[in-house]
Amino acid sequence: MIIQPGIAKAKLGLSREDVTMEDHPLNPNPDSRWNTYFKDNEVLLQIDKDVRRLCPDFSFFLNPTEYPCQLIMDPENEYETLRKRVEQTTLKSQTVARNRSGLTNVSSPLKAAASHSLSDIEPLPSGSEAHWEVVERILFIYAKLNPGIAYVQGMNEIVGPIYYTFATNPNGAWREHAEADTFFCFTNLMAEIRDNFIKSLDDSQCGITAKMERVYSTLKEEDEELYLRLQEQNIKPQFFAFRWLTLLLSQEFVLPDVIRIWDSLFADENRFDFLLKVSCAMLILIRDQLLEGDFTVNMRLLQDYPLSDGDVLPILKKAKELQDSK
Repeated sequence: MIIQPGIAKAKLGLSREDVTMEDHPLNPNPDSRWNTYFKDNEVLLQIDKDVRRLCPDFSFFLNPTEYPCQLIMDPENEYETLRKRVEQTTLKSQTVARNRSGLTNVSSPLKAAASHSLSDIEPLPSGSEAHWEVVERILFIYAKLNPGIAYVQGMNEIVGPIYYTFATNPNGAWREHAEADTFFCFTNLMAEIRDNFIKSLDDSQCGITAKMERVYSTLKEEDEELYLRLQEQNIKPQFFAFRWLTLLLSQEFVLPDVIRIWDSLFADENRFDFLLKVSCAMLILIRDQLLEGDFTVNMRLLQDYPLSDGDVLPILKKAKELQDSK
């Protein structure tokens, strides 16, 4: 799925068949392997741009993995890595950005976008690949296997914590299979939350808009004064809850805190109902600041959530209280 059409391993005695009378790079036929290759490049460019910015507060994703894909990394093979494919392409990533409301909002300084361009990243030794390249491959294969949704900006923030958890397991036998395990878990998680990433479903009953409205309806039940204050200032849930819910809070906190929240989230059988409670708890815990602040101050608070003492446990505790009160 990631190898350029016709490139074959010389040792296997396979010849190049990438330019034939039937199929060649200029073939306009929709079934052309080359046509598919160039369309894939558009998706790949967006993925590449996003995975380089993964968890900029950690150097982990820039470090080499212990278990690179040997088939691709073997210098005796003619296979190109996805990274090299990006370097070779002349397509512009701006033409394929699939931004949606909320994903480009200001995020916490702890999660500030640190764009690692090709020139910023130190080249790894031959035969090595960085963790972000593994994540890139996972997302690219997912996009190939799921053309109905493909890749939407923000998926990188979902796969990052899953991969980090597997790739840092103390047991080397588990770490060795981090890429495959991450792909399996990510695919299963996306099966549950994919509706959040499909724009055409936004206003449906299962779409993200209905879920955002539920955050406010829950808040109204628990703290009507705060709810009315936000309504009075015309602070809509789309301004902050879109990102909270779509990305499972992965952009609001640093990676260890995200993993701690996800631990509670995924352990709950009503996990996404619990996510709504967590979002509501986050609002209630800063109610005094929100009641005092004006529109600008409150927007900054909600898009750059202040974590007191760097501890997410009070949020989880409050969310559990809200859940148990029903």
